[in-house]
Amino acid sequence: MKLSSKTLLASAAALLMSLSVHANDVRGEIESVDTSAQSFVVQGITFFVSKKTDYDDGLKQFADLKVGQRVEVNFEYKDKRHHALEIELDHK
Repeated sequence: MKLSSKTLLASAAALLMSLSVHANDVRGEIESVDTSAQSFVVQGITFFVSKKTDYDDGLKQFADLKVGQRVEVNFEYKDKRHHALEIELDHK
């Protein structure tokens, strides 16, 4: 069976789109904070922060995150980890 270059390109594009990273949002109370791992848990999900993480609504840095705070986390799942892209206070 001979495949055309258009068919191959379309197949490759579909494969790449299926492997792409998608951003998601989670809201809830911070259950724990791990300073050494630069991570925190909301709804049983461990989120990792980086220098690229954006903090809003009075949050300025990782040290501002406290157990019991209600937050909204915009994240992407990449390399088997939840990476926090943006964290803001959730004012119900």
